[in-house]
Parts: sequence; structure tokens; C-alpha cells
Amino acid sequence: MDTSVLVAAERGGFRFEEMLRSLGDEPVAMAAITAAELLHGCHCVSDAGARARRSAFVEGLLEAIPVFPYGVPEARRHAELWADLARQGVLIGPHDMLVGATALARGYALSTLNRTEFARVRGLRLVPTERFET
Repeated sequence: MDTSVLVAAERGGFRFEEMLRSLGDEPVAMAAITAAELLHGCHCVSDAGARARRSAFVEGLLEAIPVFPYGVPEARRHAELWADLARQGVLIGPHDMLVGATALARGYALSTLNRTEFARVRGLRLVPTERFET
């Protein structure tokens, strides 16, 4: 899961549960950087009520969805991906490279609303998400 899907789900712009049902038995997880991005979003909210709601949402996700750490296999794929995209002159955001590298290292497809950037990642399978956007 990419952060874009999870943030859209929180904001009501994505039918998250419907997408999960469509995956059937396909396992779902997020990269550690995705967890960090979600937690960062909690800390950026100045309104206490909104911060509490967002924190509850994020903590629920972190309890329900496994988080893959960034270890040596992910670092190897990250380095390879980074060099490949730099060579082509089509770098994507540094956090997106970590998400993509984690998915590649684990053999997972990626669910994202940021299809344009992630389409540049050779070998990365993207979950079709368009039909779940509201």
C-alpha cells in the first residue's frame, strides 16, 4: 500500500474496503516509510480534534496492516532502482523509491494513486485502483 491510497481512504476519496475485498487472498502490507509518512501526517495537524481522529485512523491501519522494515534486501533493490531511474533521467521521489523498492524486494504489487511516477519503476506491478476512487 502506498500512502496515497491510505490518505485518500481517510479523507473519503477512496473505497478502501471494496479494494481490499477485490484482492481476495492477496496479502496486504506497507513499507516502513509509508508508516512514517502516515505518522508524520498526524504530527502536522494543528487542530487537536482532527489530530486525534487522524491518529486513531493511522493507529488502526498500523494494527491491521503489516509493516515491512527497510533491511538489506530492500536496500539492494533501492540502490538498483535509484541507479536505474537516475541513468534514465526519470527519478521519482525518494520516499516513492523506498516504497517501490520494498514492493519489488518482497514480490508485491503496489496499490497507489500515484501511478505516473510508479509506472517508471521497471518490474513493479501496479494494482488497478482507478475504479475505487470516488
